[in-house]
Amino acid sequence: MRLAIFENIMTPGGHEVDFDRIIVEEFQKLGHEVCFFVPQGFRFSMDYHVPVHELRGEVVSYSGVSGLHRLARTVKRELHRLRWYRQLYAAARRGEMDAIIIPTSTYRYLRAIARSPLRHSPVPIIFILHGINPGEAPKFLREAAKLENCPNIRPVVLTFGDSIFGEKRPNIRNIYPPTFVPRDIAIPAVPETRVIGDAASQRPLVIGFFGQYRREKKLEDFLQVYLQGHYTRPVKLLVQGATMHPEDAEDFERIIKQYSGHEGIEFLHKGLIGAEWQRAIMSVDALLMPYSAPRYRYHWGGMLFTAIGFHKPVVASDDMNPEVFETFRIGELFKSGDMNDLKKSLEHFINTYDEMAPRYTEELTKAAEEYSPEAFAKRLVKIIGEE
Repeated sequence: MRLAIFENIMTPGGHEVDFDRIIVEEFQKLGHEVCFFVPQGFRFSMDYHVPVHELRGEVVSYSGVSGLHRLARTVKRELHRLRWYRQLYAAARRGEMDAIIIPTSTYRYLRAIARSPLRHSPVPIIFILHGINPGEAPKFLREAAKLENCPNIRPVVLTFGDSIFGEKRPNIRNIYPPTFVPRDIAIPAVPETRVIGDAASQRPLVIGFFGQYRREKKLEDFLQVYLQGHYTRPVKLLVQGATMHPEDAEDFERIIKQYSGHEGIEFLHKGLIGAEWQRAIMSVDALLMPYSAPRYRYHWGGMLFTAIGFHKPVVASDDMNPEVFETFRIGELFKSGDMNDLKKSLEHFINTYDEMAPRYTEELTKAAEEYSPEAFAKRLVKIIGEE
């Protein structure tokens, strides 16, 4: 099969970049050909080593604009999307691909395709939505309903249930998201554990706080809780943050200056990608996700699925994809937004880590198999092959 990925979101790094890589490499492993279709001037953050075809019409960014200027760019973005769709339709009619995947979609993508000749695509088109929250659900379901008579338009929601808030539609498919796994570094055949007799408890347990720095993650609140904890074994904290905006960078630097004097805390203010990112994740024993937000109930957590793919137990809020934790014991949860409960959970996780590590390893192995990139690709292939 010849698979075309239509990518129009430019980002300097992060899980969007690795998500495209999952699609490319896992489909290639299954014996399929992969290429990209992108807007003119599109810049990739990494080389996927596959052919790239450019479409007329550049990416429209919202960066640095607001008010009426933002509205104008919204209109322009929608017009460009329709233009890209017309070109993809022409390419499909010419037989240049057997299927199209749009890796990061919203209900707006479906709204646009309903007004485009691409709705009559001769090849299956997979629109991947990375979760649907309560506010988006009515809009998404409305736009999906308009396309029920377009059999090759196939919205796919990454979720853990079999419906969208109790609603089931014949043209909507729900599948599990994939884990992110080490792809550029050597990893042990069996996940390593630092629990080797009594000597293990004398080595620092290295826990990591990773990802893009945003104020909603309440890093400073977490650091205060961490420093107040009573730990019965040595522990070290690594805090890595990438910043996209000057105000975030300034705030993160303020936190680094204030807390870097504490023994056992190390900061890294740097964006990581590829092998460098993978080595950083592999260098820790566990991952911390102490941030809380309602959207984590409905959108799969990139860091959580990194932890599973890298076989790292976690401390996370109970609004972080709760269905995963109902099935697999891969760490400790705390009540979302409750700093006292976070403190208790963190202490319990660290102080019982040595005895719990074998159980975590067992459960992480099961979860990694259930949500593996290979299984994800096979599910997409099955959807593409539906008649």
